Formats: sequence, structure tokens, C-alpha cells
Amino acid sequence: MKNWMIGVALACALPACVTINIYFPAAAAEKAADKIIDDVWQLKNGAEKPNVNAVEPAAK
Repeated sequence: MKNWMIGVALACALPACVTINIYFPAAAAEKAADKIIDDVWQLKNGAEKPNVNAVEPAAK
């Protein structure tokens, strides 16, 4: 009886330890992100991209 319980515990614990990692090519992900940003901002040819890294002070 004890061996059966240990077997069930191992059968439940082993699949819980599986991790799936998915890696994306950095260049392709950056290019896709730039395209999405351009689509959202609807930039036209020659338009300047907004500085998304700038932090604006909060209005009081």
C-alpha cells in the first residue's frame, strides 16, 4: 500500500516539474515592435517618431 502511494505521488509530481521555454530572435522581435509602434502612431513618410523613453513630469 505504501509503495502504491509513493508511485502516485511521483506520477503527480514529475509532470509538474516540466518547464517550456520559447525563445524569439531579438532582431525579429524588435522589428515587429517597431512596426506595431508605427502602425499605432500612424506615422507618415518623413514624420518624426515620438520619444517613448522620455518621462514627462506630472501636472499639478
